[in-house]
Amino acid sequence: MKLSTKVEELTNIIAPAVAACDVALWGVEFVPQGRRSLLRIYIESLPEEQAQDKQVTIEDCAAVNHQVSGILEVHDPIAGEYILEVSSPGFDRAFFSEEQMRDYIGQTVSLRLIQAIGQGDKKRRKVTGNLDSMGATSLILTATDNEQFEITFSNIDKANLVFEDA
Repeated sequence: MKLSTKVEELTNIIAPAVAACDVALWGVEFVPQGRRSLLRIYIESLPEEQAQDKQVTIEDCAAVNHQVSGILEVHDPIAGEYILEVSSPGFDRAFFSEEQMRDYIGQTVSLRLIQAIGQGDKKRRKVTGNLDSMGATSLILTATDNEQFEITFSNIDKANLVFEDA
């Protein structure tokens, strides 16, 4: 889950503006789309507010949008037009770092891999299953077909939590 240089640059510019709005930055996505790009910012409540079951509100998103818009006008890191979206990560949240995944050990995750894993004709680049454990450089996942995999973090292209209604 290595972030692109552009996303790292944008994250460094955006993070102080998000913090000024008393919310936490969960992640940043930047999708160049020809003449008009998409910049998507995910925010969540601060840890102490999460302990009190406080959620991100529309007002939080609007405040971050306003703050970040001003910062982006000053720094001008995106060539051409872009659309700015601000939202919470949601129930099926994307993970932007290995550290974010550690809080979800024991839950179901969906991974898109760079290199296929598995044996013979069962090789796959997408795998969904229970996140059993995490080490320093890899994770252990038991797929929905009960096959267990050790997957290095460097082989993960995208990772998402899978929402399961209790």
